[in-house]
Amino acid sequence: MADSRGSRTVRASRDEPLVLGIETSCDETGVGIVRGHTLLADAVASSVDEHARFGGVVPEVASRAHLEAMVPTIQRALKEAGVAASDLDGIAVTAGPGLAGALLVGVSAAKAYAYALGKPLYGVNHLASHICVDQLEHGPLPEPTMALLVSGGHSSLLLAPDITSDVRPLGSTIDDAAGEAFDKIARVLNLGFPGGPVIDRMAREGDPDAIAFPRGLTGPRDPAYDFSFSGLKTAVARWIEARRAAGEEVPVADVSASFQEAVVDVLTRKAVRACKDNGVDHLMIGGGVAANSRLRALAERRCEDAGIRLRVPRPKLCTDNGAMVAALGAEMVARNRPASGWDLSADSSLPVTDPHVPGEDHGEDGGHGHGHGQGAGHGHGHGGGAAHSHDHFHELSKDNLYS
Repeated sequence: MADSRGSRTVRASRDEPLVLGIETSCDETGVGIVRGHTLLADAVASSVDEHARFGGVVPEVASRAHLEAMVPTIQRALKEAGVAASDLDGIAVTAGPGLAGALLVGVSAAKAYAYALGKPLYGVNHLASHICVDQLEHGPLPEPTMALLVSGGHSSLLLAPDITSDVRPLGSTIDDAAGEAFDKIARVLNLGFPGGPVIDRMAREGDPDAIAFPRGLTGPRDPAYDFSFSGLKTAVARWIEARRAAGEEVPVADVSASFQEAVVDVLTRKAVRACKDNGVDHLMIGGGVAANSRLRALAERRCEDAGIRLRVPRPKLCTDNGAMVAALGAEMVARNRPASGWDLSADSSLPVTDPHVPGEDHGEDGGHGHGHGQGAGHGHGHGGGAAHSHDHFHELSKDNLYS
C-alpha cells in the first residue's frame, strides 16, 4: 500500500520556516516536510490498489486507509528529512476541497500534532497547494501567477496575485474534469484504473489525428476559459460502442491518442489565451493530469510560440502529495499569515478563493503564535474562535509524542 517518493535535498537556510504538510483529500496519504522553498521529505502511502477493483475511489475505503497510514507516514517523513517533530515551525493540512471523510482524517491528525507539539496550525486549500508546490521546483512564484490545474476532480484556470491570500478563478469545468474523463474512457477501453497513466502510455503508439473527436466549449460564443469534457467522453464512448457493435476491432492506441489530443488541445489553447488576455508572460500547470506527457509537450510548444514561460513541476509533485501542502504552509509562515483556530474543520467544497482558513480569534486565550520562530501560545481556555472544548487532548504528553 505504501510507497516513498524521492525528495530533492539541497542546502536550505536554517532561518527559513520548517513546516510539515498533510494531504488526505482523496486516496493518497501524503506527508511532506519543507524548509522555505526546499523539499526535505515527501512520503506517500497510496490506497489506489484498494480502489482499482471498484473502478474509482470509494470514500469510506480511502478514509480508513488514511487512518491506518497516517502515523507511519509522518514518522517516515520525519526520518527522511532528518528532523524531529519538535523542530517544526508549523503544521499545515489540506482543509478542502476533497472527500469529506478523507479530509477529516488529515485535519484531525494535524490538529492533534499541532496541539501536542505547541505549533501553529494552518488549514490550506488543496488547489492553491497545487500551485505553490512549483516553488520547490523552480523557486518563488511570479506575482501574479497564471495556473492551469487539471486533475481527477478539477480543471481550472486561476490567476493568483498572492498565493497565500488572493487566488482568482477565471474558468473551470462545467461538468467532468479532465482526469475524470481519462478514467471513464479507460474504463470503456477496459484499461483499468486509474486511467490517466495507461492512456498516456497507449497514446504513444497511436495516431492523435486518427479520429476527429470534438473539442468542447471552443466556439466563438462559448465561455473563453471554461471547460467541458462530458460531450467528448460521450462521443468517444459511442464511437467505441459502434465499432464493437459492428464486430470490428477497436484500435485502442489510436482512440487513446485521439481522445488525449482532444483534451490537451483544449486545455493548452485556453491556458495560453488566458495568459495573453491578462497580460501574464508565464504559465504554471499543476494537478495529476499535469504528469501527462502530451500535455507537457503541447503546452511547451504553444507557450514557446506565444512567448510565454512554462513552469511545470516534475510528475511526482503534480499528483496529490504532502509536499505541496507543506510548501503553502511554509509560505503562510514566511508571510506571517494568521494560523487556523482549533475549530478548523474539513470543507469538501472549500472555494479556491480561500487559500487558507484563518482562525476567528488569535488572542492569548485561544490563538496560535504565528510567524517563523514563534511558539504557539496555546491556552487550555479557548476563546471566541473555538466552538467546543478540547479536554480530550489534555492527557497527551508533549514530551513523548514524536519528539
